[in-house]
Amino acid sequence: MQAFKGYEAKKPASREKLPAGGYIAKILKAEETKYSWGSVLLISFDITEGEHKDFFALDYRSQEAEDRKWRGTFRLNAPKDDGTEKDGWTKKKFGGTMWAIEASNPGYHWDWDEAKLKGKTVGVLFRDKEWQFSGLTGWTTECCAMCEVDAIRNNTFKMPKPKPLASANASAPDGSAFTPVDEAPEDLPF
Repeated sequence: MQAFKGYEAKKPASREKLPAGGYIAKILKAEETKYSWGSVLLISFDITEGEHKDFFALDYRSQEAEDRKWRGTFRLNAPKDDGTEKDGWTKKKFGGTMWAIEASNPGYHWDWDEAKLKGKTVGVLFRDKEWQFSGLTGWTTECCAMCEVDAIRNNTFKMPKPKPLASANASAPDGSAFTPVDEAPEDLPF
């Protein structure tokens, strides 16, 4: 066998999974993304308190690929104002998210300028979600909702149910522990 350049025997890095639950986060960026089917408000955040503080910054820094991805995101569909039942649900979720941000940041009021969301504190709820890709399945967590910070601090939030694949009857796995590390934010994408 021919040796190749850059060979290194190295243990593959495994990605930490944020356990399902409620966390306090700081919004780092919010931007509207338009698609042919509608718009999404993409809210990027990181955990600011507790044992998982800076979880997504650490995850971002640990990625070795050139196209690193910030995984601390919440995608909020923008209502289409088309009068459908689905649009009614979208409006309800959008309004609930903005209420959570307003309730967590006294004096702030949503004024349709998404750039002003930067720096705001909010509660984020993560649930277990089963995935399938190329015949493989597994579990990850996803941010499925935002809530007021006091609900997280007082442990009064409603825990979101796991989301298995439509054809699966499996139960969600347990989360794993993660220890935060203090690092300077210069290399983050914000």
